[in-house]
Amino acid sequence: MSVKTCVYCTNENGSVKSCEEIFEGGVAFFMQSTGAGRVLAEKLVRKNMLRLPYRKVLDGEVASDEEFEEVMKKL
Repeated sequence: MSVKTCVYCTNENGSVKSCEEIFEGGVAFFMQSTGAGRVLAEKLVRKNMLRLPYRKVLDGEVASDEEFEEVMKKL
């Protein structure tokens, strides 16, 4: 059974990017798209990555539901 992956989490050949690549890409996305600072962007990405079946646990603070919802409104 294959796991569906996000287009932003995969390489051109279909392989899943490293956790670090996914993390940094997500941080850049949230900073550019919402104006979030680096610390908040990292917390948002950690929260978002908890939903991914192919992610590994990242150390660090996770955004609260309220923080996440507030930023998602900006997208």
